[in-house]
Amino acid sequence: MTAKNTTVLLQRLRAAMKNNQYVCEKLNAYIIPSGDAHHSEYIAPCDMRRAFISGFTGSAGTAIVTEIHAAMWTDGRYFLQADQQMDRNWTLMKMGMSKTLSQEDWLVKVLPEGARVGVDPFLMSIEEWKRLSSKLESSGHKLVAADQNLIDLVWDDRPEPPSNPLMVLSTKYTGCPWQDKVRQARDQMKEKGAAVLVVTALDEVAWLFNLRGSDIDFNPVFFSYAVIGKEYVKLFIDESKLDNAVRAHLMLDADKNTEDYMKVEIHPYDDIIAQLKVACQEVGKEKIWLSDRGSAALCNVVPDNMRLTQQSPLCLNKAKKNDTEIKCMRRAHVKDAVALCEYFAWLEKEVPKGELNEVTAADRLEQFRREQEDFVSLSFDTISGVGSNGAVIHYRPSKETAKTLTTQELYLCDSGAQYRDGTTDVTRTVHFGTPSKHEKECFTRVLKGHIGLSSAVFPNGIKGEDWKLHIRLSYYDNSH
Repeated sequence: MTAKNTTVLLQRLRAAMKNNQYVCEKLNAYIIPSGDAHHSEYIAPCDMRRAFISGFTGSAGTAIVTEIHAAMWTDGRYFLQADQQMDRNWTLMKMGMSKTLSQEDWLVKVLPEGARVGVDPFLMSIEEWKRLSSKLESSGHKLVAADQNLIDLVWDDRPEPPSNPLMVLSTKYTGCPWQDKVRQARDQMKEKGAAVLVVTALDEVAWLFNLRGSDIDFNPVFFSYAVIGKEYVKLFIDESKLDNAVRAHLMLDADKNTEDYMKVEIHPYDDIIAQLKVACQEVGKEKIWLSDRGSAALCNVVPDNMRLTQQSPLCLNKAKKNDTEIKCMRRAHVKDAVALCEYFAWLEKEVPKGELNEVTAADRLEQFRREQEDFVSLSFDTISGVGSNGAVIHYRPSKETAKTLTTQELYLCDSGAQYRDGTTDVTRTVHFGTPSKHEKECFTRVLKGHIGLSSAVFPNGIKGEDWKLHIRLSYYDNSH
């Protein structure tokens, strides 16, 4: 794995940080988060700014560039990868280690007096903004919203944002028309005294309108925002994505007297800020509800006395599955199980021949899944790992790294698919020969941890992280 040479890129970024053509006043530091404007778990290539500027491609991390330093914060899953992918311009800040400073404390330590720290406000949540801004201000510094994303200025071959067509998901799969979901949200808004709800998470927009897209690999979402008012619903999206089927689904050209008619206004994706300012003028004394995971760019448009910043009601609405959704989820898993059974049966015959590697095996699994009804795509890159490769977190096999499947080593397969009726994610560890005593012991300890989790009685309100030690007790027995 070759480290990316970032010397020229950092020179150009630092020049932009003090160029009044791009910033109103010189920036002493610039923060590059990992996410997109919707704080998605997975992002499109055009939003991989942190990876572009640093070379580090792990899914989690935050980069900060000052006039002198370039530092990368990431967690233990990616220490080795980050160390291999970043050149000497960068310092790896190992999160979770006792001697590693937080981003806030590091900035306070290295910045000159009265420094200005810039960030694209669309890429930072309002809660992160408040915390960092408070810490910097208490130390005499200022967090600044950059008018332009400075990484985009130095990224000459940045991919275009995707604009793929949408797919309508019928009530056969959703069990509920989108109009009823809007009505439910309006009832919840009324309870909170909110006249407007701003929907920023891509999965929530897709769920709300019973639409699916493919703007982000392996994720059935599309770039958009939604705003629900008492008398209107606004969808902010590239209108070229809306074919006749989608327009009919959203009733865009329907007569007002049509049964269950509900007006949807289509606005350009980038008009969200302007329309939010309009909403601020219209709501009177009522509130505008924004998600606490929404971007600082949107939240800061709304005055504090008008802003209700809480978890989006659609987050929980989406999590409560109706009978149709539950039936569909089960059907998806049955289909996926068929594909996996076919795959492992095939492996039992083919592995002893010594001709399969991690890549060719994963490709064959995808073929088995494609044969299932309502298959759309994989749900993530298949983790197909033999022996030591199976121990690499989020391992992705390639022609350069692919090992041959044998009867002497364990094989890990972590894979899944997107079907119209549900999403799957299944991990299996198998051996096609006779496992060693050590392999049996390791496998059994992990199995005991799974049994402990599945049989545990959870106290109300407990967090998953609180159960880590309990579940891993079997790993630590006998001084392991």
